[in-house]
Amino acid sequence: MPKAIWNGAILAESDRCEVVEGNQYFPPDSIKSEYFQESNTHTSCPWKGQASYYNIVVEGEVNKDAAWYYPNVKDAVKQIKGYVAFWRGVKVEV
Repeated sequence: MPKAIWNGAILAESDRCEVVEGNQYFPPDSIKSEYFQESNTHTSCPWKGQASYYNIVVEGEVNKDAAWYYPNVKDAVKQIKGYVAFWRGVKVEV
């Protein structure tokens, strides 16, 4: 079962992930919200839509914008609406 780990903490774990462009997108109900803080960062993808970000905080250490999600998506990727993906040192084990 895929899981996302950073700084020794399991951030998310699910067998219902969606894979887009090689990234595991975790369902919103699989993330451990105590490690996530909203970020003001947004980026735009021409075929997915506007991404929003989370900072990951584990034991006082912050990994800025290490998780992203699409609150609203284009039809081509409607299956990942609200799902969370990771980068910036977050290890995703499959």
